[in-house]
Parts: sequence; structure tokens; C-alpha cells
Amino acid sequence: MPDKKNNGGTGGKRNLNAIIFTALWALVIVILLNYMTSLARSANTEEITYGQFRQMIIDGEVEAVEMSSTRYVIYPKSADAGESAPPQATPVPQQSPAAGPASLQEQLLQGLPPLQQLNSPAAKTYYCAPITQANVRDDDLIPLLEEYGVVQYGTPYTEPLSPLVSLLLSYVLPMVLMVVLLSFLFRNMAGKMGGGLGGVGKANAKVYVEKSTGVTFKDVAGQDEAKESLVEIIDFLHNPQKYTEIGAKLPKGALLVGPPGTGKTLLAKAVAGEANVPFFSISGSDFVEMFVGVGASRVRDLFKEANKLAPCIVFIDEIDTIGKSRDNRMGGNDEREQTLNQLLAEMDGFDPTKGVILLAATNRPEVLDQALLRPGRFDRRIIVDRPNLAGRLATLQVHTRNIRLAEDVDLKKIAIATAGTVGADLANLVNEAALRAVRLGRKAVNQEDLLVSFELVIAGSEKKGSVLTEFEKKLVAYHEVGHAMVAYRQKNTEPVQKITIVPHTQGSLGYTLLMPEEDKTELRTRDELLAKITVSMGGRAAEEVVLNTMTNGAAQDIQDATGVARNMVAMYGMSDQFGMMALASKRSQYLDGGYGMDCAQDTAAAMDQAVREILDKCYRQAVEILKNSREDMDRVVSYLLEKETITGGEMIAILEGRDPALADQYPDPDHRDEKHTPSIPPQSGPAIPLGSGEFGPEGKSEGPLP
Repeated sequence: MPDKKNNGGTGGKRNLNAIIFTALWALVIVILLNYMTSLARSANTEEITYGQFRQMIIDGEVEAVEMSSTRYVIYPKSADAGESAPPQATPVPQQSPAAGPASLQEQLLQGLPPLQQLNSPAAKTYYCAPITQANVRDDDLIPLLEEYGVVQYGTPYTEPLSPLVSLLLSYVLPMVLMVVLLSFLFRNMAGKMGGGLGGVGKANAKVYVEKSTGVTFKDVAGQDEAKESLVEIIDFLHNPQKYTEIGAKLPKGALLVGPPGTGKTLLAKAVAGEANVPFFSISGSDFVEMFVGVGASRVRDLFKEANKLAPCIVFIDEIDTIGKSRDNRMGGNDEREQTLNQLLAEMDGFDPTKGVILLAATNRPEVLDQALLRPGRFDRRIIVDRPNLAGRLATLQVHTRNIRLAEDVDLKKIAIATAGTVGADLANLVNEAALRAVRLGRKAVNQEDLLVSFELVIAGSEKKGSVLTEFEKKLVAYHEVGHAMVAYRQKNTEPVQKITIVPHTQGSLGYTLLMPEEDKTELRTRDELLAKITVSMGGRAAEEVVLNTMTNGAAQDIQDATGVARNMVAMYGMSDQFGMMALASKRSQYLDGGYGMDCAQDTAAAMDQAVREILDKCYRQAVEILKNSREDMDRVVSYLLEKETITGGEMIAILEGRDPALADQYPDPDHRDEKHTPSIPPQSGPAIPLGSGEFGPEGKSEGPLP
């Protein structure tokens, strides 16, 4: 394909540049090594005069002399003589040999080392220039050497090397070794320095062509609105004339926004699978390095490559890494600011006719720079939110396509129970159910596997080795039944699905699981919010009503109830004291949902008092409900202590005087008739969502902590 050829040509050019760069580094290092070697050799030599050389011969300090036409190299007889300073020209008495030169030479030749072995790096040597200038020659030097016993002189014969072999040994072979070594080092540094020292400004984008990602829109469920927007963009790439005829322009960019795990990156991969055009995928963190200016260089390189392969799609994941809002705290040389400025400039330089579309994903849109979000850069904001009931059911169907399911599996009930979860949670739930089926030796996943896996995700696995005393079991049982009884005796609450006093790994010694009757939106009334707070207070109220004590097991319940009450006062305008006045604003909508205070300190103190009034009012109502239901609560606790885990249907059967063993696993909300409603009149005014996660994930009210 043309796309592959262009991409291959660019990659080949980069590889050639890298090879040339590495070879240059190797050549410089080899030259430096040869120079340092020559310096090390010259460090053990010292220049002397020709007269000093003759004096050393006369003093008997010379072991051997290496003679050439340009200089004489003198080797002293011993290390001590070599370390001593050169002798001064002082007269010494003449010594006459006892025998002729020939006989003396024969005696001295015995046991002498070869001349080449005297050139040791540890031994110090001397050198001087021969007298061969101005028609002056020292013809009596050789007789003088023989006279004083220096029988090793002259230049040892060595086989001359070919100039080509000498070049290979001195430069080419060391260069090859250095290239191999540097290539290994640069390859290890590539991940840390953006492609090695030679490619520090190159973009590390992965390029997908056609359906190489293996993901299409068939693999994405629960995000129909987001898919519609992206399908239109893909259709624009394939059939631009249909839109240009009416005067429409190609959108430059689309920003995918939503909580973690909702499938933003999966949607981008599905675009790659459906587009049939080159698809660049890169993370925002890949632009940021320790070198200033590298991020901007990589942005330029990324869009340069994208323009070559247009029409194409560029996807930047976690764009908030480089797209954070600029403020006065940033210096003019800040790396992220330079990268953001370059990204803005490249998006302005798009040619709409080429068909380069930028997709980006983030779960922190509130921190992005406003210049990045304006139309003309990111023309569309696509919300990838938590799926509704139909979306969760479709997501479960996608994740169970390759799972062997038993006949009793009802995915709709699982979808109802998992309100508020995201696609990643559902994928994990299905996988845990399959693993459980394998552990138990079954060939298919049944409904129990899915329900147990759902509880495993929200509460962890059971602590099989944890043993509670009788008093602790009784305390935990009353605590959990207190939650369930308050939920059962109130309107505007979710029905109880399960009560357990079995300790779990995520900190709880027991929990009460509430399952919604139907899929609800995020809209909640004031009555629903107050009912949620009252259910949270049921555990502590049961401890006080029955056992006249308090435990630290209500810590999570109190924290959840306080969070709901604080939202009612600060953000929902449901306080009689402050009315419809916003005292706070959300800071991270798609992450922890936290907010910051936008009021004075005195107002914040008054807000705390209003929150306490709501909590006290709900707590008193929970206490009153449990006092009026003491006998029913004792019967449920007695059965719970025997079974350790009961369903909501079994609890309703006990309260209605039926056999709990014959009860359905799922409670019928219609069983909650008027005779079970609390004797206390309902609270006036509206109430707020239990939401997903107020009692742990999906309506779980945790019991006492260890």
C-alpha cells in the first residue's frame, strides 16, 4: 500500500541517520583512545642529550639500545637505574676489557632477554637524537657499546604490515566494536530519551493501518451516542464529497471525556479498525521529557508524519498531561507550556482538505487550557459516561460472547445489580466468574458465579481464616440487620438483596447489599437523599438500641452519610438555612467527584452546623424505626447468626411469617406494603441519590471494620 511505503521510507531514513550518527560517535571515541594510548606510552619516556647517553654507556647503566635513523631508545639495566635521573657528563676512568670484543660479546649474549621484552610499560626508558647532522657522525658508537658490554643494539626485525591491515587493526576494527557497543547502549536509552540520543525529538506514535488493532465498533457497547459522533467523522473521511457539496467542513478534533474505565481508548481503537486510514496513537506523557524543547519537537514531528499519510487520524491519550491550563506560575521556559503552544499552533495549521483528524481522551477536562477547547481546535466534546441499564446489558453480552454460559444465566438481573459500574468493571466481573467456574470444576458459568463475582469486585473475597467471637458476630449481625431494617421500613429506598456477616478482604466484617428495582438516572429527590442517609445510620442506631454501645465499624457509614448531607447543603440547595445558594463547586467531576469551597470561613462553619442537623435528624429517625421493629429485628438476627449469609427474600419471608427456606433469592419490592412503613411521618421536603458507591460500590453498606 502507499501508506506502508511512505511509512517504510521514513523509517529507513531514520535508521540511516541513526547509523551515521553512531558511526561518527564511534570514530571520535577511537581517535581519542589512540591519542590517550600514545600519551600513556610517552609518559614513561624521557629525552636526554647524546652526551648523557654516552655517559650512561660508560657508567654501565645501559641494558640495550634500540637504534633508528631518527632517535635512539635507551633501556636502563634495572628499575632503580631507570627511575634515577639521567647522569650528568662527568669524567670516568677508562675500563679496558679483559678479553676482546668477540669473546666478551659471546659471554654477554648468554641469558639476555630479547630486545622486544625490554619495552615494558612499567619500565622507564630514555631517548636521544643521533648525531647525523652537519656531516658529523659518531662512528665509534658501536665499538663503545661493545666495549662496555651493551650487546643488544640495533632495530629488531619485524615483518612489515600491509597499510590496509594496519588501518583495519588501528581504526576499522575498534570502530566496529564501538558501533556495536553504542548501538546497544542507545537502544536501552531509547525508551528514556525518546528514541536515543539521535532521535530525541522524534515522536513515538504507534501507526495502525486498516484493522490491525483488532477492535471495531462491534466490540464497543453501551456508548451509542459516542459511536454515532465518531461514525460521522469516519464517514466524512471516506465520503468527503457528500459533506463538501453542502459546504460542511471536516471537524479538526474530537475530545473524548469520561470517567476511567468507560472505554475512551477502546473507542479510539475501534475508530482505527473502522476507518481504513492510517491511525497514529500516542500518550500525552510521551511528549514530556527532561530536555526542554523536546515535547514541542515531537509535536512537530507527529503532525509532519500525519500530513504525509493524510487522510489519517491522530489519537492522543491522557491529553491533560500536556494540555493543562497555563497560569502565572509557569515560567516562560516551561516544557509543558512550550509543548502546549506547539500543539495549538499545529492544530491551527491544519489543512481541512487533507483530512487529518485529532482525537484526544481525558478524564480531567476541567484542567485543560481554554485555548485548546475552543471550536476550531476541538470542535466536538464526546461524553463517554457510565452506561445505563441497556448499555450495561449490551456490554455484558459483548464480554460473554466467548464465555460458555449455563441456562440459568440472566444477564439483565446482573445489569440491574451493577448500576453505576463502567465497562472495565463488567469485563472484570465476567472474567472473575469464568475463573470461579474453572476453580469449581464446571464447564460453564452460571448465575451464582456472576453474583459471587460481583460481590468479589465490591467487597473482596471471603476471609476464610478469620474467626469472630460470639459477641462480635452478634454485634456485626445487629449492625447489618439495622441497615436492612431501616431500608425495608422506609420509602424511597432500594430493596435489600443480601446480608452477610462473613468477613471480607476489603476491610468489612459484613455488609448489606441493596439492589435497585430499576435503572435510574442521576436525578434524586430530597426524600431519596434523606432516606439514603437514614439507611447509612441504621448500623450505628442498631448498636445503640440493642447493645447500648458504639463501635468503629460505623466509620464508613458515617463518612458516606456526611458526604451526602454536605452535598445537599453545599451544592444542591437543599438546606433551610442557606436555601438555593451554592457554597462549593466540583473540581474533578469524572474522578473522585470532589469539590472546593467557594464561601467565607464563617459561612463554612455555619454549613457544618447545617450538615450536622441533617445527620442528627436522620439518625433519630433510624433509632425510632429500629425501636418499633425490635422483635422483627431479633428474629432476622437469629436466622442470620445461624446461616451467616441470607438473601433479601429470606429476610422478607421472616418478617411476613413465612418459611425463609422457600423464599426467592430476589425480593419482590411489592411486598413492602403499608403495614411495614415506619410509624414516624416521612420527612418533609426532598432527598438525594444513593448513587453508585455511597455504600461501597453499588449500594453496599459496610459493617464493622477490623
